[in-house]
Amino acid sequence: MSEFSKDDLERKVTLAAGDTAPNFEALNQDGVNVALKDFIGKNVVLYFYPKDNTPGCTAEACEFSANYDEFIANDTVIVGVSPDSIKSHVNFIAKQNLKHMLLSDDEKKISKLYGVWQVRKNYGKEYLGIVRTTFVIGKDGKILKVYKSVKAKDHATKVLADLVK
Repeated sequence: MSEFSKDDLERKVTLAAGDTAPNFEALNQDGVNVALKDFIGKNVVLYFYPKDNTPGCTAEACEFSANYDEFIANDTVIVGVSPDSIKSHVNFIAKQNLKHMLLSDDEKKISKLYGVWQVRKNYGKEYLGIVRTTFVIGKDGKILKVYKSVKAKDHATKVLADLVK
């Protein structure tokens, strides 16, 4: 018998290009409630990552931040989501000088809504966690592209290049 629920075992990223992005609300690093609907009229890069201040997540966040001005010039907002606390996000942003917002999904509501909170395996052990995934959402709230099982290095550069095609 598995320690995971049937929902946990069956959760997968099923959202695809053309789907309406599910609306969500969460607190950002400043404790401000942010919802997807706040960004209607702008593109949104919604990227899910496992944990603040880990090597891959830091590389990914820093690359998005390094390209921040180019994303903004292309009418695109960058939103990072992880299960970390607001306090953790504040420290991560300060330590890495990040320019974009991070949302605290400590109850995993957004992660489950988007199908990225899944059973993962590492060194033979199974656990629940974020599968690194990015959604590019258009100005109309429709998903333009989904990047599944993302490799952190060079990911933001690839997303930007695809966005400006």
